[in-house]
Amino acid sequence: MSPLFNKAVIIGIGHIGSSLSRVIKRDGLAAELVAFDRNDLHRQQAVELGAADRATGDLADAVSDADFVLLATPVGTYAEIAEAMAPYLKKGAIVSDVGSVKMAVVRDVGPFIPEGVHFVPGHPIAGTEHSGPTAGFPELFQGRWCILTPPPGQDEAAVDKVRAVWESAGSMVEIMEPAHHDRVLAITSHLPHLIAYTIVGTATDLEGTLQQEVIKFSASGFRDFTRIAASDPVMWRDIFLNNKEAVLDVIQRFSEDLTALQRAIRWGEGDKLEELFTRTRAVRRSIIDAKQA
Repeated sequence: MSPLFNKAVIIGIGHIGSSLSRVIKRDGLAAELVAFDRNDLHRQQAVELGAADRATGDLADAVSDADFVLLATPVGTYAEIAEAMAPYLKKGAIVSDVGSVKMAVVRDVGPFIPEGVHFVPGHPIAGTEHSGPTAGFPELFQGRWCILTPPPGQDEAAVDKVRAVWESAGSMVEIMEPAHHDRVLAITSHLPHLIAYTIVGTATDLEGTLQQEVIKFSASGFRDFTRIAASDPVMWRDIFLNNKEAVLDVIQRFSEDLTALQRAIRWGEGDKLEELFTRTRAVRRSIIDAKQA
């Protein structure tokens, strides 16, 4: 089978970028796969690990004559990269990304997409707390969702090609409007990370002896929070700043629910607590049934 692309480029060969690059290499989706990264070690590792045919720190060299360009750097870098690469994108090329916030991508990348270049933003809902090229593996996206948010009227053939890349990775693909995506992810991903960072931050502010005992006797709940809170700090800084409205809205809702729970505990309202825990247990079961646990 002939490859989908003659030349594909991954901009940012970290955990997500190197995972997808391994899929592209494994499945022969591109005749040539180029990795762009400003980090010398990452470029070296990308080639040594077989995650790219070659790696470069020259953006013009990377994207020139490319058929598929994937942004896989922190969302806060997108505008600068999009503006810098725009003059070198050829007509018919497809630009996509893996960012966890989509309205910001439309805002920061869209204006720099030249006429004749296709723009298909995306978000694979997958990942671990690890970072860098060595943390990548091609099975990362297996059985996970990838959401695409193409602008209205986008070329269907370009959307189908991006869909084919993610389906080759084992993902289930859904098309969604960018603002709706950001509201959904604010509750399913962004709020849990904010809570995890807060809980672990609270633990680090405890007095020395108690802090050490919290670490020593960590139960599974606290361990799970520390795993989430170990995620890339730059990436998550950019996510919160670029999905500000949706995150603040869901924080307000969470704060109100937390106050209600606090009141139930204070007044010994066990029936209310049990009712809440029963409802949330059912949600967990539905996630397991959907094979997203």
